[in-house]
Amino acid sequence: MDEASCEVVDPRIRRTRQLLQEALGKLLETKEFEKISVQDVTDAATVNRATFYDHYPDKFALLECMVGSRFHELLSARSVKFDGTCSSALRAIVLGVCDYLAGTPGIDCARHRQMEPHMESAVIAVVRRMILGGLKQHPPEGSVSPEMIATTVSWAIYGAAKEWVRTPVRCPSDEIVDTISTLVSPILASTHGEPAHASKSF
Repeated sequence: MDEASCEVVDPRIRRTRQLLQEALGKLLETKEFEKISVQDVTDAATVNRATFYDHYPDKFALLECMVGSRFHELLSARSVKFDGTCSSALRAIVLGVCDYLAGTPGIDCARHRQMEPHMESAVIAVVRRMILGGLKQHPPEGSVSPEMIATTVSWAIYGAAKEWVRTPVRCPSDEIVDTISTLVSPILASTHGEPAHASKSF
């Protein structure tokens, strides 16, 4: 589902979508995603099926919007912003991804694997949009487009964070952030004419 379609201005539409997302979130606390039906969601949200389909084509689209909204709220609560030049902002984004994944019940469990691609898509979309917004404020040098750079960075951050989450005995999130930032920063540094080893400032 396109990330922009998760964002609405009309308060009535926003309220209905919030009810549906909250209902799904509550159901996920006690039930596997693959066993949750649209009817389960509408019953929990006290709306009818027609209303559900007015907003989402299926439960997978609902899941993506729910994940995207929750992750965006986490970043907003931490006042995370990226202007394309601040390494501390990049670290804050990485920490947000790590904390979100670590705080998602069952993310490292096989029974929730059906959710994984949709969670991945939603989180990456939020990170990509934030990185892209910063790059457009300070356009990169060279022929590589901001869109390509933002996509590469967002996938790299998510992939590294997911690997960390699946580590049986993992270090705290604030420690792994340094490692992930060191791996990702050179991509951004190279777009502004900095040497590849300039991972602390770009």
